[in-house]
Amino acid sequence: MEPISSHPLYKAHTIDSAMNSLWEFYTKKFITLFLVSFVMGLILQYLSSMIRIDFSNYKTFNIDEMMLKLREYLWPMLIVSLTSLLFTTILHCYVVFNPLDKKNNILRCIVKSLRYFIPYLMIMIMLAFVGSFALFLGLLVVVIGALFAGIYIMTLYLFILPIMMVEGPNIAKTISRTIKLAHRDFWSNIGWTAVFVIIILVITMILSGLILLPFTGSFFSAVKNPEEATAVMDMTSKPLYIILSAMLNGLTLPLLPIFACILYFNGRAREDQQFFNEPEEDEYTGKVRVEDLYAKPLPENDAEKPENN
Repeated sequence: MEPISSHPLYKAHTIDSAMNSLWEFYTKKFITLFLVSFVMGLILQYLSSMIRIDFSNYKTFNIDEMMLKLREYLWPMLIVSLTSLLFTTILHCYVVFNPLDKKNNILRCIVKSLRYFIPYLMIMIMLAFVGSFALFLGLLVVVIGALFAGIYIMTLYLFILPIMMVEGPNIAKTISRTIKLAHRDFWSNIGWTAVFVIIILVITMILSGLILLPFTGSFFSAVKNPEEATAVMDMTSKPLYIILSAMLNGLTLPLLPIFACILYFNGRAREDQQFFNEPEEDEYTGKVRVEDLYAKPLPENDAEKPENN
């Protein structure tokens, strides 16, 4: 396998080069990334369609009854979450390892991703607790604080899998390296993540609007008459909606691991540049050197030379 520095995303990026690298890698690996994301979308949409929580029958707000209803779907929701994390790990594995060795096709990356899945899951559980606390603190300063906390947690999340796959699936090391690299060029990382999130939201909103066009009748009837809200739930279980949603997933999801690798490789490249540009050890450190025992020659026109007097 080629060294990590030969990866096409490994470079000290600017925001322009980051977006260019994102697009070039996305188009070059589009077919494989789209197919994996499309299959993931089909599976998740099918599993999600089985979770139909209908609160329309509740005449009054009763938190105990609603929590009891949610508990009935605890395991299906857990399966959906674990499946999503597994496919995310597979996509990251492909983006990281395939450019370094063509033998790392998608099938091999599926097997290889299992090595990182459990550590990734444990870190995500810890991140969920930290993220909830950060969002709570953000809410104390209203909207701006909550948005900043969300972007900050997203930035940390993006570093996790690339670090784990390149530097090893050690949980403690992954957490420390995530914090270190995320806070190196902190405002650049936050700004790039914010720009990426905005782009993804805009693309998703536009494509989601196109997906809903065949179902506008059911959607508007549910808006006009809340009692027909079950029509929206029925809409999400239709095969056409599942296929279209999976296609949306196939188009947008591959952008996430590519951008995550760009963030990581940018931080890694800058870190390596700083390391190799450090002063050499034989530079003057205050210790007496052999050449310090001899007088330095005077310039030719120095007035203190005997021949100039």
